[in-house]
Amino acid sequence: MSVALAPSGARRAALAYLELTKPRITLLVGITAIPALLLAAGGMPQARVLWAALAGTLLASGSAACFNMYFDRDIDARMERTRRRPLPSGRLSPANALAFGFALAALSWGTLLVFTNLLAAAIGLASIFYYAVIYTVWLKRRTPQNIVIGGAAGASAPLIAWAAVTGQVGVPAVLLAGIVFLWTLPHFWALALVRRDDYARAGIPMLPVTHGEAETRRQILLYTLVLVPVTLALVPLGVAGWIYGLSAALLGVGFILGAWRLKRTPTPSRAIRLFGFSILCLFALYVMLTIDAIARHAALAPHLGR
Repeated sequence: MSVALAPSGARRAALAYLELTKPRITLLVGITAIPALLLAAGGMPQARVLWAALAGTLLASGSAACFNMYFDRDIDARMERTRRRPLPSGRLSPANALAFGFALAALSWGTLLVFTNLLAAAIGLASIFYYAVIYTVWLKRRTPQNIVIGGAAGASAPLIAWAAVTGQVGVPAVLLAGIVFLWTLPHFWALALVRRDDYARAGIPMLPVTHGEAETRRQILLYTLVLVPVTLALVPLGVAGWIYGLSAALLGVGFILGAWRLKRTPTPSRAIRLFGFSILCLFALYVMLTIDAIARHAALAPHLGR
């Protein structure tokens, strides 16, 4: 009987370790790196650089998530949304989670350093430290500006990708990172509106807890109004073409309308719809930017070959 149960136990453990990495967030982070790789290379980068940059970015994101769950295990146990995570539920020990986080960080550093360059590896390591220490340990429990300052942690993928290809960080990479940073604020505050009582119970000074729901809805709308022009700025700056531009305009209108409706009609259902739409919006933006980059390179390729 013990032999029959072993695979099931191993599978449960593997799923718990996977959950530590916040796989859905990590996948979204990886998607934001893809167009940066294509734009930095002016087409398809070398296979070695492409796969190493993606792997290193995913490993860095997973490592940061592990550290986040390790440091937040006490408040996770008090929140309905997070109490079933691997550490508060007892499926994994804190020591194992910490060791896994360090292992992923080492793999990220080694992958980026060996197959790309030192700058990409350093940005990856810095992003882990920023999310795990600056945001999770320092900001999250101390200030309602935690997301405003800490949002930069999730915006590092385009920087890693650009550095992996070029050995430096260009202006387009900063813009791509800026989009993720600005997107994080309305995205996360929409969730915080729905989970306000959870954050209050855990003693986390999220904006709806410290400044009220009306101010949070106002901030969501304001940051959305800043976000949309930044997404569109890629077109006049020559980073992206009409395929991306049209998509960004339509998505931006939808995002602004959702934020405006939430401000005018403050209901939990509108907040959760905006939260869901924000995920779709970021995913679609970077997928369309990837398609745009491929299409523009394909259009230019015959002329470059002459």
